[in-house]
Amino acid sequence: MTPPPDQARISVLVEVEPAFAFQIFTEEIDRWWRRGLRYRALRSRSGTIHLEPWVGGRLFESVTDGGDTELRETGRVLLWEPPRRLTFEWRAMNFGPGERTEVDVEFEAARSGTRVTVTHRGWSHIRPDHPVRHGLDPEAFVGDMGRWWGDLMTSLREHARDRGTASSQ
Repeated sequence: MTPPPDQARISVLVEVEPAFAFQIFTEEIDRWWRRGLRYRALRSRSGTIHLEPWVGGRLFESVTDGGDTELRETGRVLLWEPPRRLTFEWRAMNFGPGERTEVDVEFEAARSGTRVTVTHRGWSHIRPDHPVRHGLDPEAFVGDMGRWWGDLMTSLREHARDRGTASSQ
């Protein structure tokens, strides 16, 4: 029997050098991370995504409403190696205690910029009938996760292009 697929992997070429690509990915995460129900933890509200730049730092979304701030933590930084690599745990809002996946992001110099590769792994540890899978079989779900990250990496590429153009003017 073939084991269920464990990871989604996507690469994108951004037209800036690796250190700047890493900076954009981490420091400007809220600017390039898509908005809307499919991409944000605080779904119907306008939240801000933050990534704390150190091992143990949080990946979270915050929203302030009437003076109160709500935080939704999605994960913690596991590896911080600027400008080459970043790894963080990922927990969907409906994950139970002990349920987690891992996102590894590599930044590799390329002839016309930086190849950013995202590998989201650990899905074989999440039960096949988990609500996060939206009723999809494991293979279809991992494919859907690849498309989801593909959408996000398209946003990163476009944001990096705009930032690269702005910094050269």
